[in-house]
Parts: sequence; structure tokens; C-alpha cells
Amino acid sequence: MNIQQEISTLLQSIGPGKMSSTAYDTAWVARLGDIDAELSNHALEWLCENQLPDGSWGAAQPFYYHDRVISTLAAMIALTRRGRRIQDKNQIEKGLLALEKITSGVDKGGLAAHPNGATVGFEMIVPTLVAEAEKLGLIKQQGERVLGHLSQQRSAKLSLIQGKMINRNVTVAFSAEMAGIDGQHMLDVDNLQEGNGSVGHSPSATAYFALYVKPGDPNALRYLQQAAAPDGGAPNLAPFDIYERAWVAWNLSLPHKVDNTVLPHLKPHLNYLKDAWQPGMGVGFSQGYSIPDGDDTIITYDVLKRYGYEVDLESVLSFEDKEFFRCYDLEVGISPSMNIHALLTLRRAGYERNHPTIQKILHFLSNLHDAQDCWRDKWHLSPCYTTAHMAIACTDYLDGLAEKSIDWILSMQNDDGSWGFFMPTAEETAYCLQALCIWNQHTGKVPKHVLEQGASWLYKHSGPPYYPLWIGKGLYSADFVVRSAILSALQLVETNT
Repeated sequence: MNIQQEISTLLQSIGPGKMSSTAYDTAWVARLGDIDAELSNHALEWLCENQLPDGSWGAAQPFYYHDRVISTLAAMIALTRRGRRIQDKNQIEKGLLALEKITSGVDKGGLAAHPNGATVGFEMIVPTLVAEAEKLGLIKQQGERVLGHLSQQRSAKLSLIQGKMINRNVTVAFSAEMAGIDGQHMLDVDNLQEGNGSVGHSPSATAYFALYVKPGDPNALRYLQQAAAPDGGAPNLAPFDIYERAWVAWNLSLPHKVDNTVLPHLKPHLNYLKDAWQPGMGVGFSQGYSIPDGDDTIITYDVLKRYGYEVDLESVLSFEDKEFFRCYDLEVGISPSMNIHALLTLRRAGYERNHPTIQKILHFLSNLHDAQDCWRDKWHLSPCYTTAHMAIACTDYLDGLAEKSIDWILSMQNDDGSWGFFMPTAEETAYCLQALCIWNQHTGKVPKHVLEQGASWLYKHSGPPYYPLWIGKGLYSADFVVRSAILSALQLVETNT
């Protein structure tokens, strides 16, 4: 593999964002029926072809309770409303059996106890799906069962936003379908859509809008036609042009040396990020999205500063709260990885270790530290992601914390050289190799065979498809971001061995 050539090819491919399809979003598009028969039929075909062997829908691997539940409910409802064939009915029956098996082994406490937390909007969306499935006669009344219990959580959360309207300037718009039929009074319909016709850049929220809020809205349908994959699948999010560019550039910056053949391909993306930057606010995951977020702002700041662009630190600090950094206003559940990225970026901005803001972040992270010396996150299933970034952020700055993370990473390497919390994956192997190489550059303490074995495995398993390890409404993979981490890791190993 010619790594520099692969990097150049990647940089010529990125743009609006390449993401795997999710069963959940595809199921909403499949409901469109007579509103857009072509979109609906392609999505139905995707659902039929992507039912898992056990009868459920969602990511085949890794198994994630929330992803399987919400995806299976949504797919069965879509097939019930649109399916007409015997095959569709058989698939629904298989789905019902799978859903019963999945939910029967989880109690109310266990539902919330998963270390990564629920998928985005889970406790708000699932009750509306359950109520619909009950009316369709798909499932029995849930009552005090685990899925029925979620309706109580939804009611409590709805009471918190009572009197407030949901529009494109609040993050709840991304999960607007949680309003169902009974909650549409909460929607500020005239100010809900983004400029591209979407609701929150979410195919599922937009399909809900085009189905129930403004039936047949041409701008919403145009967005969905552009967002859908050729095979009928729909992603969790589209577009995500800032997110993709910023993270690809960040991964590729870790080796500290950009080849002269690569720089001309990288420069337009850096200029794009600089043009998207709003002083005092930062950036969102897409240039057309109304709400800036902390993580993309922090990573974009770090990337632009690495390459000599001037952007204001005030934008980063606008996401600072009393006890931590947040991704969004009114956020439920704070992201450790986002605070780790804040640590890394403020370090680049010149903050000393004893600075009150640095100490605040460290205090927040210490309270979330896993007993196994790793960190977990709300946006990513694997602790390899968060822990590797902790090591990168702290190397040559807070070496004690970095070393704990490095020790955990070393302990998690498989005999074949790979890493993977659920199963070996190229993405997790890349993150761990990135951290080990950066630590090794500082200390020289990483055994050479560890890096060589890891790189050897990664070379053999570097191509797509990649496992969906990122947490949205369902699990997904941001393919080009993952690819950039892999190429970055392989380049780092080359300079370390």
C-alpha cells in the first residue's frame, strides 16, 4: 500500500460525508408510500434485504440493545404499513419474535445501565413507536414492561419543554419524530426545516415531517432523494461536511508531517473549514446546520491552528459550563471524549496544566474514569476510541494520565496484533496504534513488536466495510473518517519502527 497515494485519494473523495445506512432511518423513508413511491419502494427493498438472521434489524455486529430495539420496531411498522407480500408478513413475524427475545431479558434498571447510554432520542422516540405498534396490533400493550416504562420517561421530559417550541435552533429537531401525532403542537412548523429542506439533517425526522407534518413537502422530499443511497438505504445524518473534513484532517495531522504531494489536496478542505467558522460560535457538523456544537468546534479549531490558520479561542470557550464542556445547550449526558478533545485543544492554545479550566476538565473526567483505566463515551461504543484520545491529549502534558491509558491499550491487544472491544476491528486498531505511536515518540517505551504486529494486522484488514461503532439514533460508521484514522495509524507506525 502506498500510504501517501491513499491519503491523496481519500482527500479527493471527501466532501458532503460518507456514512453507512441505518435500518431506523431507512424504515422511516419506507413509510412514504404514495407520497414518493420510488423512495419508499427502494427503502422497503433495503429493509427486506437487511433483516438479520435472528429476525431483528440494526447493526449485525456489535450487538447493541438500543439499536436493535428501535431499528426493529421501526422496520416492522414500515413493513406493516407498506408491505403487501407473504414475505413481508413472514419478516414481520420473525421481527416480533426477535423483539420479544431482546426485550424480555432487560429490566427497567438494565435499560439505563449500559455504560455508553442509549442511542440518540431513544427514550423519546421509542414510546411513540410502541404506541403505534400497539394500535397496529403488532405488539401487546406494554404497560409496566420495559418498553412501556419508557413512556413515563417521555412524559417527564416533555414536561420540561412544555411551552417551548421545537424549531431548527434547538437540537431536539434532530429527533422531531418523537413528537408523534399527539405532540405536533410542540413543533414550530414554519421554522423547523433547514435550508436544504431537512429537519435537523436527519432522514428519519425529515421523512416524519413529509409524512405527518407537511405531507408531500417538496423540499423535504428533495432532501431525502439526495440523502438516500443508491440501494435505498438512508444514513443517520446527511450531510456532515464539517464533521467529515475536520476529523479526516485531524487524523492526518497526527504524524506531524504532511507530504508535499498531499498538501494541495488538503488545503481546499482547510479553507472550507475556515470559511465555515463563525467567530464566537465555531461550527456545527455541517455548514448548513443551524446549531454549532462543541466537539466539531474544538476539533476544527485544533486542525486550523495546526496548519497556521487564525481562529478565535472564544468560540471554543463558549461551550464551557460550570463543571465541564458541553456539545450542545440543554444536553442530556455529557461526553467524556468531547472534554478530552477540549483538553487537547486548550493545551495547544497554551493553557498550563494548573489552569482552572484544565483542572475542571480533569476533575470531570476523573469522576467518569472506568475502574479498568479506560474511558467510555456517549458517541462511540468502544472505549478504545476515548482512551486512545486521552493518551494522545495527555502525552508530554499529563504523562501520568497518559501512561494509565497506554497501559490499558497494551493490555487489550489481541494475540493477532489487533484491538477490538467486541471483536477485532480496523477502526479500534487504528486508534490504539495512533496513541501508542505518539506515546512512543515521547518515551520510546512501546515494544517494537507491538506496533509491528498491530500494523501487520491493520494492513490486511484496512478496507471497508467498517463496523458501525458510532452512536446516533442507530449505530453507524463515518467511513472516510475511519479510513483517515487507519491511514494515519499506518503512517505513524512507519515513522516509529
